[in-house]
Amino acid sequence: MSTRRIESDIQGHQASARLSGHLQQVLVDLIELALQGKQAHWNVVGTNFRDLHLQLDELVDFAREGGDTIAERMRALDAVPDGRSDTVAATTTLPEFPGYERSTDEVVDLVTTRIYATAGTLRGVHDAVDEEDPSTADILHQLIDGLEKLAWLIKSENRKV
Repeated sequence: MSTRRIESDIQGHQASARLSGHLQQVLVDLIELALQGKQAHWNVVGTNFRDLHLQLDELVDFAREGGDTIAERMRALDAVPDGRSDTVAATTTLPEFPGYERSTDEVVDLVTTRIYATAGTLRGVHDAVDEEDPSTADILHQLIDGLEKLAWLIKSENRKV
């Protein structure tokens, strides 16, 4: 067996610059979603406060775990994740979350919009990721499924029948 073959086996699959960039965008949006979810969690007031407060913690946990999964996948592919606050603030696609106290009805709408925006980022890069690395696309599938389920659960708070 040649040395070249052994080195290739040791390296494994490496992310291209394009794949790294797509995963970096997913990472910053998940980090921002977690931060905005906490902002909402701390400042939500009104009817059904406690239930929404707890749902927001579920969202934050999901986004944090998802971000960690993406960052670790990047490292497994020899890409370098950048989750620094200045990078996140400069590159997220999510709209800014308003300050101060917010009513439960308003928070439901604000957070749902941001969950769908994050899922949109994942959907937007999915096909290109799948072309290069179907294993990573499987991770995106799981994150999209989880985010859209959370959006459904949260937006149902405002649903009128």
